[in-house]
Amino acid sequence: MGSEARTAIVTGAASGMGRSTAEALVEEGWDVLALDRVETRFEVAGVSVRTVAVDVTRRDEVRDAIAAHLAGAPSGTTSGPASGPAKSLGLVANIAGIYPPSTLGDFTEDLYRRVFDVNVLGVLNVTAEAVPHMAEGGAVVNFASVDAFTVSPGQLLYGASKAAVVMLTKELALELAPRRIRVNAIAPGWVSTPGNAATGRMDAAAASIPLGRVARPEEIARWVSILAGPDAAFMTGETVVLSGGDVIR
Repeated sequence: MGSEARTAIVTGAASGMGRSTAEALVEEGWDVLALDRVETRFEVAGVSVRTVAVDVTRRDEVRDAIAAHLAGAPSGTTSGPASGPAKSLGLVANIAGIYPPSTLGDFTEDLYRRVFDVNVLGVLNVTAEAVPHMAEGGAVVNFASVDAFTVSPGQLLYGASKAAVVMLTKELALELAPRRIRVNAIAPGWVSTPGNAATGRMDAAAASIPLGRVARPEEIARWVSILAGPDAAFMTGETVVLSGGDVIR
């Protein structure tokens, strides 16, 4: 994959694992189109990264953001005035997701649609709009969850949505293999993110994990690079569980 394909899309890039992934990719020399519901800015290795406000459930918004960035418009990662030829994509990291609690007794149709729209439709929208711009040898990395494989009390809809992401990963891997685009997923367990910290359950979770701690966001982000890189060139359709031994399949 040539240097012309060193452009990556990262969704959910304003915080948590999304931001850690965007930072890691910038440090590795990727040009990153950082997407999130909110616009923010942060500095990485002397590069200014601005998240572009996009709702991943709106395919038109995703399409417009990708087209603008690849044409050289000043959005996403900026280190100076936009210039040069149109870019192509080498990596898509579908990290945006929501995880409101739900049970059979309290779920609503609106909540169902919100969870599945962000966690499942969002993956499809971003991937569908990115693939036409992807070079041979490109990679898609979807974020699932250990909740796709094991039951987490009170996460009825979230667990089901992440199980759907695992199957989407397999289906997309098969569909895109003739184009030599690989599709894999990461299923994190407990990770030290602001959202998880807000639950007040991380200390108890850490005590139950065989390795005795939760993951750091940058540890998860590292796997995006691994799955996009040459060491995983013969890997597609798989989901890597990163749980510290909490979920062993």
